[in-house]
Amino acid sequence: MSKRKSALAAGVVGLSLTLAACGASTSNATSGGSTSSGPSASAGGSGASSGGSTVDAAKATSLAAFGGMSGLVKAAREEGTLNVITLPKDWANYGTIMRDFTKKYGIKIVDANPDGSSQDEINAMEQLKGQSRAPDVLDMGTSFAVEAAQKGLLAPYKVSTWNDIPAAAKAPNGAWYDDYGGYMAIGYDPSKVKVAPTSFKSLLNPAYKNMVAINGNPTQAGAAFAAVYAAALANGGSYRNIEPGVQYFKRLKQVGNFVPVTAGPSTVQSGQTPIVVWWDYLQASEIKSEVKNWKIVIPTDGHYAAYYSQAISATAPHPAAARLWEEYLYSTVGQNLWLAGSARPIELPTLVADGTVDKAALDALPPAPAGAVTFPSQAQLTQAENVVNQQWSTVLSG
Repeated sequence: MSKRKSALAAGVVGLSLTLAACGASTSNATSGGSTSSGPSASAGGSGASSGGSTVDAAKATSLAAFGGMSGLVKAAREEGTLNVITLPKDWANYGTIMRDFTKKYGIKIVDANPDGSSQDEINAMEQLKGQSRAPDVLDMGTSFAVEAAQKGLLAPYKVSTWNDIPAAAKAPNGAWYDDYGGYMAIGYDPSKVKVAPTSFKSLLNPAYKNMVAINGNPTQAGAAFAAVYAAALANGGSYRNIEPGVQYFKRLKQVGNFVPVTAGPSTVQSGQTPIVVWWDYLQASEIKSEVKNWKIVIPTDGHYAAYYSQAISATAPHPAAARLWEEYLYSTVGQNLWLAGSARPIELPTLVADGTVDKAALDALPPAPAGAVTFPSQAQLTQAENVVNQQWSTVLSG
């Protein structure tokens, strides 16, 4: 089961993930989110042919650099390959997305390290630079995308639907942009869990002895880190104070309920982890597909939501294919494919407003809390990560 995607959502405040979010999302960025006037073109030296001139695909910052979609498709097909990394096929419908992309454009996709983490993505960019097997595109926790941008590892590129991405959910220069997200939720197997859990507080019930797990180690895996953040919010903490979440899991282990393994479909099926705290959309796409009666509830006492982010490597061996991939993901088709994977795509409000949303997929999403959801700032995330890195060992040893 995947360890991937450390630490999500950076610097986004007031961006709604609610099902009722049909209008434009509120964007009050606390770190690097300003409204863009639209994509900008960049011409380079040698590279793809476009309208009688040549462009350097690695320096293209928008579709305009290729003279439009046909020019980009031509350049990408000439490259013939796209290297992705840490994309499990059952994660947010990526199996279907990758298959459909290849079918549509005839471009082979190589998926390296499907069960890797966001840190693995950064490591791969740094260690495989200049090699044909280096990653072209990234799907990572936003804090890691920010780190990668600061290191100069990412290539700015603004997809043609750039203005449909809220300002607070993207880097102003196009180095990264949020893609899909969801809520931290409690899932359980009703055949083994006789008393339905509804909150973090309820998970302390002695009836759940050796039942509760999260998806990995929170010092490495973003989903696990998010579980700690949600627990903090449920226990008197805040975005500025994640320590109550660490103390909660320490208490959960002390009462004998916490199982310190990486939870997923296999551990649920084996009976090792009948209760899992994980993203709602991943429980829906990965566990519920294997455990038919699996129930998913968003805890009443700790609402935590986040997005992942997309980016292109500055040293992508297939720079045109990388840009075509992003255009595909942020098209109506790509956004609805994420939605079909039970994830909430970043452009969902636009899809709903335009009447292009897959209504059946939208209606199938787990019920979400009413009202707008807030997110921690990048500074708060960094502080929280430091606390978890320093204190999580006390949970395991307690």
